[in-house]
Amino acid sequence: MTSTCDTQQGSSEPVARAGWNSKIEYFLAQVGFSVGLGNVWRFPYLCHQNGGGSFILLYVLLMLVVGIPLFFLELAAGQAIRQGSIGVWKYISPRLAGIGYSSCVVCFFVALYYNVILAWSIFYLGNSFQFPLPWEQCPKQGNLTVKECDKSTPTSYFWYRKALDITDSIDEVGSFNPYIICCLLAAWTIVCLGMFKGIKSSVKVMYFSSIFPYVVLFCFLVRGLLLDGALDGIAYMFYPKLEIWADVQVWRQAATQVFFALGLGFGSIIAYSSYNPKNNNCHRDAFTVSSINFLTSVLASLVVFSVLGFRAKKKALESSCVFFNYSDPSSVALEVYRDWFNQYGSKVPGNLTDCDLEKEMQQGVEGTGLAFIAFTEAMSLLPGSPFWSALFFLMLLNLGLSTMFGTMEGILAPLTDRFKTLANNKTKFTIFSCIVGFLIGLLFSQRCGNYFVMMFDDYSATLPLIIVVVFETFSVSWLYGADRFLDDIEAMLGWRPHVIYKYLWKYICLLAMLGLLGATTIRMFIKRPTYLAWNRETASEEYLEYPGWALAVMALLIIFAMMPVPVGLIHAVLQDRTKQTARGTETAGQYRIVSTDDNCETPMTELSQRNGTAASFS
Repeated sequence: MTSTCDTQQGSSEPVARAGWNSKIEYFLAQVGFSVGLGNVWRFPYLCHQNGGGSFILLYVLLMLVVGIPLFFLELAAGQAIRQGSIGVWKYISPRLAGIGYSSCVVCFFVALYYNVILAWSIFYLGNSFQFPLPWEQCPKQGNLTVKECDKSTPTSYFWYRKALDITDSIDEVGSFNPYIICCLLAAWTIVCLGMFKGIKSSVKVMYFSSIFPYVVLFCFLVRGLLLDGALDGIAYMFYPKLEIWADVQVWRQAATQVFFALGLGFGSIIAYSSYNPKNNNCHRDAFTVSSINFLTSVLASLVVFSVLGFRAKKKALESSCVFFNYSDPSSVALEVYRDWFNQYGSKVPGNLTDCDLEKEMQQGVEGTGLAFIAFTEAMSLLPGSPFWSALFFLMLLNLGLSTMFGTMEGILAPLTDRFKTLANNKTKFTIFSCIVGFLIGLLFSQRCGNYFVMMFDDYSATLPLIIVVVFETFSVSWLYGADRFLDDIEAMLGWRPHVIYKYLWKYICLLAMLGLLGATTIRMFIKRPTYLAWNRETASEEYLEYPGWALAVMALLIIFAMMPVPVGLIHAVLQDRTKQTARGTETAGQYRIVSTDDNCETPMTELSQRNGTAASFS
């Protein structure tokens, strides 16, 4: 790129851009962002519900043909242009700048509710330092057990009544929860302290927050495999059901999980890779980070279902098998009881039920229910339960922190790259962003806040991110040109990636993302959105339909997240017409001269240099 262009681009890219001190730091940041809470509580649930081993094969297939190529695309674009998401797509075409702004908006939505989950983890972590744990037994009012707890379980009661003090529906707002507000303030303070000096400060925290969860997972795995029922739980999770490959919804869920597991569309991948040197092997990074992400999901699944298998077997034996031996339920083999029940159960008087281990396994194994109810209950059954509880919630906190750092970087890096004023006041901008995040996050600290967390989790990010990635893939593979992009990568790395990436980006990835977009949109329209509510009277969970005003809020979230794309396009078109009109007036009767400003804005003119001459991309 010429010196004239360097001068003009100075307003959008800082001259001295920060960089990683080592490759280890970069890996910790990229892995820490992509490996998050979803690996621990979303992947195991999907694997168990959708065919076990068959789902894993489907997941690996989609990761290889869709996930890794798109991950590689974002890594290469960020590393080549050395800017955040706004700058990257503006370089490719000024009309695409809105894609980067949409990524920033989605990152902000995700940061708002994600930090609330960290606040819940802090609340449970603080309550873990006591014996017995407060969710091990039902509280008493006088000599009587609290009715709501007696009808449910101690862990469900503690979660819904003590931690959230939840209302019966999203229509009932309720007061603010002071404990959650304090924990939310603590969570945002930790994020702010970790981010206020950019990657130089956040990476120091990541040395602990990215590595510590693996230590905890291995500790839980060893402990879990020693528990009675652990192998039953693992067998139920991985048992293959090949018929699920014919279910379109399973493909949709697997593709969505690949999409979110890698963090595509957020702009954080682009932001982190923009701090790399130009010759960094981002192709190898794409495979390495994706493989670590997948193996972490499998490791977490082994941990979760070994412990849940222990919990399920213990509950099944205690609830029904005590018919044989009241003093020692565990002395009854589950298979023996089930055989006996199938033959004679209907002939025996009394309320006798089957010991269905799978039914017990399915109770509360998705999302927050897995972490704060099912797994929490299982840990309360272990000797030394406070230790395991503190370890688990400290792990959740660190998993969430690494992802939060990446999410915030997806907001801060593009905006500071784009606006010189923000770049000169990055520390103040970071603190201001955290304060705004905390204030808006108070919405989720109301008694009905959990319902808003579910709303944001299900609808504020999914559809907008898919649309963002569709635009990304189309703009690189068709507008800019897949061959030209591979040329840029060759000039950057010194070798040319396989031509298969051209066809993956142009056809397979694009069609897959369009299919996912269509399936997600159709599902939203044919089935009215619902949320999981807690009924205080029956002390049980129930699915309720979102009211009309909540559907309007969902629509506004999606529209607001996607609005920058058409706005950016219209703005760029109007700017072009204004410039053309001005040029036509000034150069009437002369040859038309292309402005240097236009050359600076055209795709990646600084990327490739061959034999000392800059490549032309006009």
